[in-house]
Amino acid sequence: MLTQHVDELRQAHRQMISKYPIQIDAMVFLPDHIHAIWTLSEDDDNYSIRWKLFKSVFPRIIPAEPQSQRSISCIKKGERAVWQRRFWEHRIRVVMNLEKRVRWLRMWD
Repeated sequence: MLTQHVDELRQAHRQMISKYPIQIDAMVFLPDHIHAIWTLSEDDDNYSIRWKLFKSVFPRIIPAEPQSQRSISCIKKGERAVWQRRFWEHRIRVVMNLEKRVRWLRMWD
């Protein structure tokens, strides 16, 4: 689904960045998930607010899927079932690890 709506992903990402600036070191949209390496300013470590905004904007700008494709739980909660409820944050502290992870993401291009 994600690769079918790349323009909408970019739009949601731009909206998030306009409110909560970041430096994008690397990012890749795969068919069913996203990998991103962001740098925030030194006095900011709130990745969660950024992912929350991004994950809430995207489902509102893509066409709605039939209810039959959503679980009963999602229907009851009014969710679109696009994303997992959580994300995994890994803080990169060593430049060599950053370079290694960026190279890994670039192999998906």
